[in-house]
Amino acid sequence: MDPVTQASEIYRLTVAYEFPWDFTRALELALYRTYAVPSIGRLLARTAELTDRSQKRYDDTSLLLDAIVEHGFDSEEGRTAVRRINRMHRSYDISNDDMRYVLCTFVVVPKCWIDAYGWRRLSGHEIVASTVHYRTLGHRMGIKDIPTSYEEFEACLDAYEEAHFGWDEGARAVSDATLDLMASWYPRSLAPVLRTATLALLDDPLLRAFRYAPPAPATRALVRRAVRARGRVVRLFPPRRAPHHARQNWEIKSYPEGYHLEQLGTRPVPGLRGCPVRHGDGSAAQ
Repeated sequence: MDPVTQASEIYRLTVAYEFPWDFTRALELALYRTYAVPSIGRLLARTAELTDRSQKRYDDTSLLLDAIVEHGFDSEEGRTAVRRINRMHRSYDISNDDMRYVLCTFVVVPKCWIDAYGWRRLSGHEIVASTVHYRTLGHRMGIKDIPTSYEEFEACLDAYEEAHFGWDEGARAVSDATLDLMASWYPRSLAPVLRTATLALLDDPLLRAFRYAPPAPATRALVRRAVRARGRVVRLFPPRRAPHHARQNWEIKSYPEGYHLEQLGTRPVPGLRGCPVRHGDGSAAQ
């Protein structure tokens, strides 16, 4: 398969067959990472979507992004998902630089996660396909100056985080709400352990931006070894014969009776919760 002309099909196979659990965790971390940019974290705090309706926001984001993966950009489902994503983002004054940074996290963070914890590393074809897939998404969202290669995405992410990671009270509230959401998927008695384990997977710049005390070195080493051990066990399993998509994840809890893509996401009301209904540089296309 050609990693450029068949990029989204290769990406779908990678996500749904090779690494469904890893991509779920990695994309959670990718979105979480964006909160540490104060302009992003502050806006998310003002909308209250991730603090007051954490589960629904998590579900909607996962389902919209994965509809594109499962069905393709040019399918009815893919076009509906991109349209909903664009309409939501267009309601806020989000800079092109912030939009491009979020796109970079979708390319870079999964590769880093899988290289560290997956049952194997991504192949060169898979890396190129992921890059092309998200370049296509970026173009359909109207994002400008998108990197052209994985290396450029990585350099863009690193430079943006070095320049912009920092403390914001609202962003910390969004981070805390997200950690609470993840802990809520398990028995309540495990919440402190799960919070510590999650923090142990974060790098120091992210911990500093949110002003979290870093876990003890022994705790960090134990947690990371445990996640790597999972990857080594998965390596022994037979190949997956059926795809696994985000809508099948047990963490998705908001729609026990089903859902329609066109009804997912937020519908911001002008003047409420940080919604100016303008987009200064037009980076969220129709």
